[in-house]
Amino acid sequence: MKVIARAAAVAALLALATPPALAQQPKYQAEYRLSTVVGPAFPWGKAGERWAELVRQRTQGRINIKMYPGASLVAGDQTREFTAIRQGVIDLAIGSTINWSPQIKQLNLFSLPFLMPDYDAIDALTQGEVGRELFRILEKAGVVPLAWGENGFREVTNSKRELRRPEDFKGLKFRVVGSPLFLDVFSALGANPTQMSWADAQPALASGAVDGQENPLTVFTAAKLHTVGQRNVTLWGYVADPLIFVANKEVWESWTKEDREIVRQAAIEAGRYCIELARDGLLGPEPAVVKTIEGFGVKVVRLTADERAAFVKATRPVYEKWAKQIGPELVRKAEAAVAARKKKS
Repeated sequence: MKVIARAAAVAALLALATPPALAQQPKYQAEYRLSTVVGPAFPWGKAGERWAELVRQRTQGRINIKMYPGASLVAGDQTREFTAIRQGVIDLAIGSTINWSPQIKQLNLFSLPFLMPDYDAIDALTQGEVGRELFRILEKAGVVPLAWGENGFREVTNSKRELRRPEDFKGLKFRVVGSPLFLDVFSALGANPTQMSWADAQPALASGAVDGQENPLTVFTAAKLHTVGQRNVTLWGYVADPLIFVANKEVWESWTKEDREIVRQAAIEAGRYCIELARDGLLGPEPAVVKTIEGFGVKVVRLTADERAAFVKATRPVYEKWAKQIGPELVRKAEAAVAARKKKS
């Protein structure tokens, strides 16, 4: 009996001496699935790779993240990504506020036409009280938001003609993302918008099934859209597309406190890296990316203040309609934050 008692005591001491990280190790998965819409040719995908690598290094391989680009974990349907995270089909994601807006209506804020006139305005929203409120909303929806990234301002391109006035859009067929707000914007301009995934967009552009699309210029260059007939670009910066780094709640809670902090800090660093890449070559009076695109023989239209004002006016009814759905109080906070940033500058 003494031998048994002594063995039990030793076992208890060993259990107490076991580090928390090792005690939780059996709960860790061999691989954690990270969903992104695009791959490492794009800033978005590069940020995913950076996040995975930082986590792998800093956890000594305890958390091994594998990136699945092309929204492949949801069969390419990027608007289903947020639901899949909550259900556990996806462990981690760097998601577009546009793609997740059908499930989280407040994320439509960033798609209100012409709310954000510049990068300082994006930062005023994501890095201020509005951004914190949106994170609280996401937490209530069942995911763990960790950091902000950026896909960039979305410019419009097409194969037919220059777009300088709202009436220039009339009758043109545009691929848009799967958000009803985008359908409303392009319909207000007299265009014929059609929703389709990014995987389907390039073949549709190449075949002429659609005339144009809207995306950040980093997407235009990485996807070589000038090779699929997109010979006209209009710089109108009508909306921007912040990205959000999130984790599935159950996966998050299965990690030790120390590992959670590692994953969060790595997401913050990867988010900053993503923002730097998304803005690289797009700042200043003569952005390098614009010059590159012009070098492909593409006509780039820079709107005058009056031309831009005409688009603001034409899309204002859409802005007002969607402001009610997003939440008037949140929209007022966002407008105030943008206005405050103007005073600071």
